[in-house]
Amino acid sequence: MGLKILLVSLLCLILNVPLGIWRERCRKFSWQWFLAIHASIPLIIALRIGLRLHWVAIPINIAAAVLGQFVGGACARKDASRS
Repeated sequence: MGLKILLVSLLCLILNVPLGIWRERCRKFSWQWFLAIHASIPLIIALRIGLRLHWVAIPINIAAAVLGQFVGGACARKDASRS
């Protein structure tokens, strides 16, 4: 069970990095900004249900997704500062 939670969390993190980059380049509170934040949620829910993960996985997956958003946003800001 722990390995499945770890793999799904890692996927959440990896998937949210490009979404965080996109979010950083969108106008704040626009529909694209909201889409960039929430686009991965249906996949995460489907994986959690499909793999029958315990409810304890929910906050771990959310934390991994948020971390991916922050990493992506930081990468986009770092890239923008070079230009």
